[in-house]
Amino acid sequence: MNKWWKTLGIIIGTAVLTELIPFSSFFRNVETLIHEFGHALLTLVLSGKVHFIYLFSNHSGVTYSYVNERWQFIPIALAGYILSAILTIVLFWLYNRNQHRKGLIGLTILTLICVLFFVRNAFGVFWCIGFIALNIGAYLLPWKWVRDFYYLLISFICLVESVIGPMYLAFLSITSPASAGDAANLSRITFIPAIIWSLLFTVIAIWCAGKSIALFLNPKREA
Repeated sequence: MNKWWKTLGIIIGTAVLTELIPFSSFFRNVETLIHEFGHALLTLVLSGKVHFIYLFSNHSGVTYSYVNERWQFIPIALAGYILSAILTIVLFWLYNRNQHRKGLIGLTILTLICVLFFVRNAFGVFWCIGFIALNIGAYLLPWKWVRDFYYLLISFICLVESVIGPMYLAFLSITSPASAGDAANLSRITFIPAIIWSLLFTVIAIWCAGKSIALFLNPKREA
């Protein structure tokens, strides 16, 4: 139990620290992009059609897609929060293995795929182009400590956002269930209350955050 309180303490501390960095707000859309890409990916896996992804300056996003069967919206709705939570483990695992350059390459390729095939609003397109340019610049920098800082900034912001997102969703599930995004959509399909889905997302996110923090605190291994 103490381990989970420690995890929550680190998440809260990280949230406060990243807020103090002036340009950190830009990188909060990384988690949003991964979230929306999760919806798009599951849509394609289920032979559906992705119409478009919109990213917004307030760090929210939306994916419009079409599938043939109503039940297919269940895994699609689940994919967003779960994929963004799993991403944090991947990012910190790569850092732990001294392979964070591969993490930058992966994020850049994913962003490029999204901007070429899915993202269609002006803010989203310009944000993706800016993020790709920053990643290329960070990858080519000769100063390892700057590259490490850049990678960890993205990783910790993704970790914080992956936990805060479902927590806020749980709050909405109580105060305004119809506005609870993916949880509300799942509730309409399954008739299971939105708060149950929100709590499921929260538990998964905190568990993934705990694994990510453990990877960060353990000594780095050689690639």
